[in-house]
Amino acid sequence: MTSQDAARTLFHAVTGTSPAGIWSAPGRVNLIGEHTDYNEGFVLPFAIPQRTYAAAGPRADRRIRVTSTFTAEAVEVAIDDLDRLFPTASGAVPAVTEWAAYPLGVAWALLAHAPDAGALPGLDIALSSGVPVGAGLSSSAAIEGATASAINDLWSLGLDAVTLAQVGRRAENEAVGAPTGIMDQMASMLGQPDAALFLDCRSLVSRPVPLGFTDSGLELLVIDTRVMHAHSTGGYRERRESCERGAAILGVPALRDVQVDDLDRAAGLMDDVTFRRVRHIVTENQRVLDTVDALAARGPRAIGELLTASHASMRDDFEISAPELDVAVDAALSAGALGARMTGGGFGGSAIALIDHDRSEQVAESVRAAFAASGFDAPHLFTVAPSAGPRRDA
Repeated sequence: MTSQDAARTLFHAVTGTSPAGIWSAPGRVNLIGEHTDYNEGFVLPFAIPQRTYAAAGPRADRRIRVTSTFTAEAVEVAIDDLDRLFPTASGAVPAVTEWAAYPLGVAWALLAHAPDAGALPGLDIALSSGVPVGAGLSSSAAIEGATASAINDLWSLGLDAVTLAQVGRRAENEAVGAPTGIMDQMASMLGQPDAALFLDCRSLVSRPVPLGFTDSGLELLVIDTRVMHAHSTGGYRERRESCERGAAILGVPALRDVQVDDLDRAAGLMDDVTFRRVRHIVTENQRVLDTVDALAARGPRAIGELLTASHASMRDDFEISAPELDVAVDAALSAGALGARMTGGGFGGSAIALIDHDRSEQVAESVRAAFAASGFDAPHLFTVAPSAGPRRDA
């Protein structure tokens, strides 16, 4: 059963009726530009074929019920109680289980855009996802995008893709309590086939960047280590706080405003750990710009070393890699990958490897053998191609 069919089936099982529609949004792979988004820097992600589906329909009362195929639990709240569930910037733990905080947080954030919140109908929303959870492929943004797209239509809000991305970020930051940037939501909402999204996270100005993987005989292999991570826990938050501390020491609004040439001065102003966090962000921003330039001037075969340098920076300076991710990257490179890096927030999740199509099985076997030799559980390997953003499927 496809994820779309699973969402429809679940909706019918819970409500006894058919949904008014089914909406979906993709996960994403970040080609390069990690942790730069909340530093108001540059990123280069793309949407992937794996999607989350939201089967949804209105109900006569003013209540919202969310269900999902990955839990037997249904969570139901009154629209008028959403403000009490998610007290803005309170730092309180959400009053609902974390998975439900994503779709309900989106509904809460969308209330601010409703001209007459008191007239909105209740909703039933059933979710099913083909995006691996905890794999660094932004299953959360896919949930937010599918839910936001459904509610946007059912509540007749008429919001554009960028606004819906901002709604998703607010839900994740303030409802779930994960201090992420806006890259994931923008990548999911603005995805295009055969293109990455070059995004300035300060201005939210973006443009598609053609990748040309297929024409160059390349593909992008995802190596899901199956090591779970969660952005609402401490490691991600600590990295963000280090970046904010570094920016304050340097007297700039955000690390986006620091250049590579400024790093020598920065080294003398802060402790070693803070400096290394700063160095990763500053050099990663430059790597994003260099990758965009290389793609335009020389094509995708020119970006491999930049991907690998990004991983080294995340491993050594930002310290967000994991043994499984390092093994995945090293094994892929030893088998001939042009470049490889972990992708996503870190502390687990997935690595990506840019490989020649005719070396795909050789690289995959190298990774599997390296995991077995290290005593790790077998990884999940699959290729991805840049794909389209949200849509109404039924």
